[in-house]
Amino acid sequence: MNLRHTSLAALSGLLLLGSLPAQAESTLRIGLGADPDMLDPHLARTYYGRFVFAALCDRLVDIDEKLQVVPGLATDWKWSEDGKTLTMNLRQGVTFQDGEKFDAAAVKFNLDRAMTLPGSLRKSELSSVESVEVASPSQVILHLKNADAALLSQLTDRAGTMLAPKAAVKPDFAMHPVCSGPYQFASRVQQDRIVLKRFDHYWNKSAYHFDKVVFLPIPDASVRLANLRSGDLDLTEGIAASDVKTVTADSRLSLVKVTGLGYQGITFNIANGKTAPDSPFAKDARVREAFSLAIDRDALNQVAFEGQYTPANQAFSPVSPYHVKLPVPARDVEKAKALLAAAGVKTPLNVTLLVTNNPTSQQVGQVIQAMVSEAGFNVNLQMSEFATLLDRQQRGDFQLSLSGWSGRPDPDGSIFAFINSKGTLNDGRYGNPQVDSWLTEARQTNDIAARQALYNKVVQQLQSDMPIAYLYFEPRIFGMTKKLQGFKAWPDGLVRLAGVTMTP
Repeated sequence: MNLRHTSLAALSGLLLLGSLPAQAESTLRIGLGADPDMLDPHLARTYYGRFVFAALCDRLVDIDEKLQVVPGLATDWKWSEDGKTLTMNLRQGVTFQDGEKFDAAAVKFNLDRAMTLPGSLRKSELSSVESVEVASPSQVILHLKNADAALLSQLTDRAGTMLAPKAAVKPDFAMHPVCSGPYQFASRVQQDRIVLKRFDHYWNKSAYHFDKVVFLPIPDASVRLANLRSGDLDLTEGIAASDVKTVTADSRLSLVKVTGLGYQGITFNIANGKTAPDSPFAKDARVREAFSLAIDRDALNQVAFEGQYTPANQAFSPVSPYHVKLPVPARDVEKAKALLAAAGVKTPLNVTLLVTNNPTSQQVGQVIQAMVSEAGFNVNLQMSEFATLLDRQQRGDFQLSLSGWSGRPDPDGSIFAFINSKGTLNDGRYGNPQVDSWLTEARQTNDIAARQALYNKVVQQLQSDMPIAYLYFEPRIFGMTKKLQGFKAWPDGLVRLAGVTMTP
């Protein structure tokens, strides 16, 4: 890592934010760990984009602090006995930010768009939906191909986000998004800021207290913290574990932390793109298992995160009732070497790992690089901006990629799209018909015990198939000025602004 370049970049970020004009008290400035990708909920895939959507767009339903589904633009709903029909009654008197009326026809437009738009990443999330019926202006009926226990949870996120239909048919929608949330889009400068302004005709306007919300992408956690301490940010996500003590010791700041749903892992390219078939990771699952066994997750947590994170071997966070109680394997270099020998691999094996170009990810990459070298892997770290890394993953232009998922309240949302052979986020193109069957069956029952048993089988199978080497679960750690009142951290990690105020 070029320390001189990193220092200059950090100084540049400080100078850039330090040159901002004085902000009015009614402006809330939020630091993000990376610039979101496109601002179209049906095409977007970044965690950071979800922060913007939470302020910009309402969803049909939402979740509360305990991960239970609660009303949003749908005030109540009812399932049929066979679980294949979902009837939703809609909030009345709601308008989109361009003045268009929100009603059942708008809901049908949005769900149809999410299911059919070329490139939509919501297709697998809504794959159980056969058709959407407008029963009346205030009632919509979803007819399903099969029962889908995860559907309501999917509708709490981007799949259930409501866009203004007239605006959404325009080809430049992602540049000028229009929704029905408390804040409307004002402007964006890539890699610099996204500005939202208050939507004066929002149905619940009295719960929101800022005239503007500005999202500032700052990849370096130390630079985000410096700007928080100097007063150029009011709130920032992603406080580094190494900075927790600094925040708690600063009398002007508050720290808010919650166990998150998200994980970080290494995705193996098994069958995506022209180069995948020639990769040793594609040819033999034992090579993937060997790479995973060469990583000491406890040591990684201590070195990179001062013990604040939780080692992982699955997609389901310990806060989830679906977390499988399976011990994380200890590092075993000798077994890793034996697996490589059994797979006929000659060492050292040269491989390339994509890593996001922020200091935390770079440090994780460097620790992994050192660990796996002892088993015979010669890892070349290839740094990339986050959106570029995701684009390369999607296109199959990678061997290994260090990336993760912010997690979902329902277990299906944390695994199906990544592991099912037809999942829209299955960038490694892993496929196992038996795993597909278990995942599908788990979607089709509301019986918690039955779902837990199925996910247990999936997690056990993935220990040897190893499409993703899960590394750790991430806490959601926020730093904020003590002037900010009413903010709470939720397990999904998003910033919810209802009831949040700033004292003088």
